[in-house]
Amino acid sequence: MRLRAIQYALILVCGCMAVADALAADAAGVVKTLKGTVQIERAGGSSGAAIGSEVYGSDRIVTGPESSVGITLRDTTQLSAGANTILDLNKFAFNTTTHEGVLDASIKRGSLAVISGKLAKANPDAVRFSTPTTTLGVRGTEFIIEVGDKGESAR
Repeated sequence: MRLRAIQYALILVCGCMAVADALAADAAGVVKTLKGTVQIERAGGSSGAAIGSEVYGSDRIVTGPESSVGITLRDTTQLSAGANTILDLNKFAFNTTTHEGVLDASIKRGSLAVISGKLAKANPDAVRFSTPTTTLGVRGTEFIIEVGDKGESAR
């Protein structure tokens, strides 16, 4: 009887570890720099960002006045959002072995500087940034997007 209980406990622990690994693998990236007030909105909730906070492929990142955030994605893409920015990470997936995946993000307002990572280098068609008026396909490695308060793209 005791051996059976130990077996069940081991199965439970291994199952929980697999779930934890799967959730960690879903993280798109991590907050590396932070200034001012930055919120991460996820699944109807909102929390203050901190250096080291994980960012997921369905998160909305909102920066306040005089605030900014730097995020490094798993494929080494670097995103730097300026003050009063709303950035939606619509989808992110990256295979570290094959460098296949997808990056789809929308900038609703504010500014975003991007330095492309491995995903854009391996498959540029898989990386897309959208504004209320424009969709950008990534062909270069560095660019800046600015969107005004009324949703018009400046660059």
